[in-house]
Amino acid sequence: MKREIDIVNWKRREHFDVFRNYDEPLFGITVRVECSAAYQKAKNFGWPFSLYYLYLSMKVANEIEEFRYRIEGDKVLCYDSVGAGPTIFREDETYGYAYMPYNENIEVFMKQATAEVERVKAERGLKFPHAGEDILHYSTLPWADFTSTSHARKFDISRSIPKITFGKITRNNEEMWMPVSVHVSHALMDGFHVGKFVERFQELLSCPLTP
Repeated sequence: MKREIDIVNWKRREHFDVFRNYDEPLFGITVRVECSAAYQKAKNFGWPFSLYYLYLSMKVANEIEEFRYRIEGDKVLCYDSVGAGPTIFREDETYGYAYMPYNENIEVFMKQATAEVERVKAERGLKFPHAGEDILHYSTLPWADFTSTSHARKFDISRSIPKITFGKITRNNEEMWMPVSVHVSHALMDGFHVGKFVERFQELLSCPLTP
């Protein structure tokens, strides 16, 4: 389900009008998050760590309303929930796209997400299993402890879907650090909202949820 934002009375109306017409409306930041507690949690419960931090980031994005905003035509719509469209790496060194709907029940999410990973690994080609805008685009670059990222884009097509990228996990004594980049449409949100995302994501990584 989705609802339309009243742009006329929206407090960010002028911001929207300005940035929606930029050739490149997306802006992004890269941060490092400490994830040792979350790693131990995933290990204790037998969850793939990559799916656990994906779940936590989805939880944060669904909590922050602006991450559920999408530009569709001349309208701004807010979805009740947004799922994940992550890239899944295969043994033949290609990747495919998966779709994982958000579910507050982490056990249900893990079961569905694990099956989806196996499905994509068994296929060939890209394939796009979900065509809707109610999604978050995810990539993982586990080979590099990057400090910035950029994305391939078609500038003649307006996109407002957030793009989140996870990088290589490195260790510093007992600490585990992972780079995370977040790219969003400046027509829909500002640095304040991205900051809220990062702060909340780190909070959940540091104090992992219980099933």
